[in-house]
Amino acid sequence: MKDFLRSPNAVRPKVVFFDAVGTLFGVVGSVGLQYATIAKRHGVIATADNLDKSFYAAFKRSGSPAFPGAATVDIPNLEYEWWKEITRASFEGAPMFADFDAFFADLFAYFASGEPWAIYPETIQTLDFFREFGITIGIVSNFDSRLYSVLRSLSLDHYFQSVTISTEVGAAKPNGKIFTIALAKHNCMAGEAWHVGDSLKEDYEAATAMGLRGILIDRKAPEG
Repeated sequence: MKDFLRSPNAVRPKVVFFDAVGTLFGVVGSVGLQYATIAKRHGVIATADNLDKSFYAAFKRSGSPAFPGAATVDIPNLEYEWWKEITRASFEGAPMFADFDAFFADLFAYFASGEPWAIYPETIQTLDFFREFGITIGIVSNFDSRLYSVLRSLSLDHYFQSVTISTEVGAAKPNGKIFTIALAKHNCMAGEAWHVGDSLKEDYEAATAMGLRGILIDRKAPEG
């Protein structure tokens, strides 16, 4: 990608969009580990492995976080309740919380901070590279509005000229509407934009189907 852009004959993109979680930064350890850490503060002991399994099963059942037709003022509460149900399902079979609502409020705020997240080693170098070429950078993400505070906490927010989030636009990847909205923010045609992400379906295939150049990052751990 870098060699391509350095070529004098290369047609550079007008905008490069990035997915957020799993592309620019990821959870330290695992979701289960982070959930177990906060649960312990509230007197509940649960294993990270079990929480990982139940979390991803619950997350898959819940579908994508998007609230078509919702009023802007209602979105924060919808996000909160969406994640609360996933978290409740993640702890099925675990010891009971004395106050689940207090635990979840703590957990939700924790994931709005930079503490549970780690920037991938190549992220800063990659973002600096695009900025060096004067290419506009944006985010297209299926995360929620906590993304803004996470970006600030990780000192990444200054890189992005736009942030397009599924919960705010009522459409989640692979729904092409989210890309249409992101492109409109830059008055950009699909063929002038790239999208970088770690999901084959939600990032690479979805972007390609909309006419963007999709770039897939493989975050899978090597076998063996």
